[in-house]
Amino acid sequence: MSEQSAHSKYEFKKQLEELRTKKGRGTELVSLYIPPTKQISDVTSQLRTEHGQAANIKSKVTRDNVQGALESLLSRLRYVEVPENGIVFFTGAVDIGANKTNMESMIVEPPQPLVTYRYHCDSSFFLEPLDEMLRDVKTFGLLVLDRREATVGLLVGKHIESYRHLTSSVPGKQRKGGQSAHRFQQLRLIAIHEFYKRIGEAASDVFLTVDHKDFEGVLIGGPSPTKEEFDSGDFLHHELQKKILGLFDTAYTDESGLSELVNAASERLADIDLMVEKKLMQRFLAELVSDSGKAAYGESQVRQNLTMGAVEILMISEGLRAERLTLRCPTGDYENKVSRNFTPGDQPDDDVSGQCPECGSNLEIVERVDVVDELSELADQMSTEVDFISTDFDEGSQLFSAFGGIVAILRFNTGI
Repeated sequence: MSEQSAHSKYEFKKQLEELRTKKGRGTELVSLYIPPTKQISDVTSQLRTEHGQAANIKSKVTRDNVQGALESLLSRLRYVEVPENGIVFFTGAVDIGANKTNMESMIVEPPQPLVTYRYHCDSSFFLEPLDEMLRDVKTFGLLVLDRREATVGLLVGKHIESYRHLTSSVPGKQRKGGQSAHRFQQLRLIAIHEFYKRIGEAASDVFLTVDHKDFEGVLIGGPSPTKEEFDSGDFLHHELQKKILGLFDTAYTDESGLSELVNAASERLADIDLMVEKKLMQRFLAELVSDSGKAAYGESQVRQNLTMGAVEILMISEGLRAERLTLRCPTGDYENKVSRNFTPGDQPDDDVSGQCPECGSNLEIVERVDVVDELSELADQMSTEVDFISTDFDEGSQLFSAFGGIVAILRFNTGI
């Protein structure tokens, strides 16, 4: 994924998060999806009809809010040019608390073409078509097994999920008294065969429910010769048997074995975003452990190195939401910059406090900028690669929780 498209995806996710926090009191929030093939004249015609029908709403407040939202949309549509992927309008009276509402509007240009025209009124904005565009569609079936247990899971985009865990009744290699060695071996082979059949049925149940357009294939892990026995025995459904991408050695066959399998298959999966991000994080952690001085983490340290042009690769967690505030004394004699993380839906001035060390006056916010946008722009000026890292895998989660969501691999040791 290019640097530009990665940042665009990050911004798109932020927009959806913000829209998800908006709530109306009744069916007062309007979502309007216009695909590139839809005539604007047809859209305005429908909205005028909806405006007329809204006059029948019994509640005066709801009636006024719905008609107000429709009038706002009609006004905007006079000047709109629909982009190649279409356009989405979100407009309505948003509840801001204290028995008050505020008429708000947001325009979203989708990253993929809209297929269907949609007009939707509800107490929240209709986001499902846009949420679907964020979904990583590449899906791999994961199966780890030995003769004692097996685990079936899926790798969807960057997320590994376990679906089924099976244990066997295969007897150990030591036979009990009263059985001939031949008879014992026969019973053991039968039990192994039955367990493989159960594994195949469980795997088929999980893998065949995946949309075939998204399903890339099956990865099988486990010790030798178990996985080879399973593969040669055609225990999977015939459609899945044709989609086996490879057999890989893993020590574990429980849920942790699924992650081990994905790592073992890294070369086979090299072109998917998950493996690219894993390799970047592993490279950063290796520099950190080696104490080479070429790893930086935390906003302050990374910002200093960026300003010096020392950063080769800037890595930002997709989960990071932070802003940088410029605080100034009313007298103008003191100014300070602070950063803070926030969650979507935070009130603009919440949790901000501070007093001027010179005169004791309360500091005022005179500017706020998005930390990710600011660092990305600085990186662009310094010809620094920027990568956004998902929180859906161990190293990505560690970036967000342990390193503050911002790390860098440096071109040289700056001593910071």
